[in-house]
Formats: sequence, C-alpha cells, structure tokens
Amino acid sequence: MNEWLRNSKVAAALLVLVRIYVGWKFLDAGWHKITGAKAFDASGLLKGAVAGSTAAKPTVQAWYGSFVDSFALPNVGLFNFLVQWGELLVGIGLILGVFTTFAALMAMFMNFNYLFAGAISTNPNLIFLSIFIVVAGFNAGKFGGDYFVIPFLRAQLQKLRGERRVAGMNA
Repeated sequence: MNEWLRNSKVAAALLVLVRIYVGWKFLDAGWHKITGAKAFDASGLLKGAVAGSTAAKPTVQAWYGSFVDSFALPNVGLFNFLVQWGELLVGIGLILGVFTTFAALMAMFMNFNYLFAGAISTNPNLIFLSIFIVVAGFNAGKFGGDYFVIPFLRAQLQKLRGERRVAGMNA
C-alpha cells in the first residue's frame, strides 16, 4: 500500500480528489472565518475546552485544558489569527497541490487540536484522509504545483550547497 501511494500515477490521480476535498473543507472554513459578518473568536471553543477538562465527567484531557487555560486563552487574539489564516492557507495548499505534505500535516495538527478541545465535527474524517496524503509524500502533489515547486527548490538547495563547498575550499 505504501509503495502504491508513493509511486503510482493512479494513486496520484486519486489523491488529487482527496486533496481537493480536504482542501475545500479548510478553505471554506477559513474563508468564512476571515470574511464573516462578525469577527471570528475562538474564545468560546477554548472556554468550552477548559470547562470540559474540569467537568465531573471530563470530555477534554486535563493537560489540554491546562494548556488552553494558561496559554491559549490569554493569547486568544493570536489563536484567532492562526486558526482562520491557517485554515485558509492549508486549503489553498492542498487544492493547488503546493507544499502538499506540509499542508496535510498542518491540517492534521489543526484537526487534532479541535478534537483535543472536544469538538468532534468532521475532524476524524479529515485526519483519516490527510494520513493518505502524508504517506504518499511527493506523489500526492505530483498532479499539482509540487510538480514544479519541489524540483525547483531541490535545485536551489543543491546550488546553495555547491556554492558553500566551493567557498569552503577557497577559504
């Protein structure tokens, strides 16, 4: 399965559909948060996570509730920014197939945080699909921007390494 996901053109084509679906979910969520009638505010979700961690029957793990209470809530403005723009950029990256593996990892990170905070929604489904994108690596973005971006970046990195070797020899 691993070999097929990483090297098959059929897998690459199917992953385009997975990428677009997951990307659309993120793009749509981020876009609505950024352009909504009222400003996005994550404090309700964060306060719910703290309450869920201290309830008689906790729905949020204590360590996460403590993190939210001591760090996320005092910095809710930063989290509001990161959530809405993170969702939008992850969506764009996945739809266009640019930095696909990184975008899928960030999608998983955000979805896990929603789950840790007690919000179930579609998060497990999106994590499940994102796993295939991450396992596929470059093949997931083969029919996308990564086809051009990754070789370009590799060439630039190789060029930079070559220049450093030459500079080291001349020193």
